[in-house]
Amino acid sequence: MIPLSYWLVLGALLFCISVAGIFINRKNVIVLLMAIELMLLSVNMNFIAFSRYLDDMAGQVFVFFILTVAAAEAAIGLAILVVLFRARSTINVAELDTLRG
Repeated sequence: MIPLSYWLVLGALLFCISVAGIFINRKNVIVLLMAIELMLLSVNMNFIAFSRYLDDMAGQVFVFFILTVAAAEAAIGLAILVVLFRARSTINVAELDTLRG
């Protein structure tokens, strides 16, 4: 059995990679959404690791609810991106700031 610390270190590494992806790439909205999803999945992996360590299924059930909300969020985010691309012909974040009221 793999120790809990290995799972937590892997989750922390994935979280750091996603934070770096957000700070390094601020131009492409699709990459930003993927980095946010990676961040959410690293947190879910920590939930599952703690749930397995404590022999409690509540964490794993909670992950299913989180994944359901994340799938809906990703679908809505991609739909907004398609509408923005059709209207502006770009998904560059720097060029989308003209939407301010």
